[in-house]
Amino acid sequence: MVHEYRERIYIRKDIILKLYEHGELNQSKLMSYCGLNNAKHREILDEMVNKGMITRKEEPWGSKMIIKYSVSEKGKEILRAVLEPYEELFPRGDTTAND
Repeated sequence: MVHEYRERIYIRKDIILKLYEHGELNQSKLMSYCGLNNAKHREILDEMVNKGMITRKEEPWGSKMIIKYSVSEKGKEILRAVLEPYEELFPRGDTTAND
């Protein structure tokens, strides 16, 4: 069994892309769509919020609070200027190097 390790830059890109595609996602859907573990990867979300790449808001839902995320304008700019060009230069699972 091959365990695929995803670099943090790709995790960040995946988060921004999913939020861009869906507009807004609650925390559990975002983690599920990105294939992330809530306990293990929560710090990445917190870091992205602190750096202004994504926004986080809490909404009451009955007696509970739901956390929702969306991509900020800064996050969209970073996606276009940094993350997309990075993946063009260093594609994930690039098998052409062995051809």
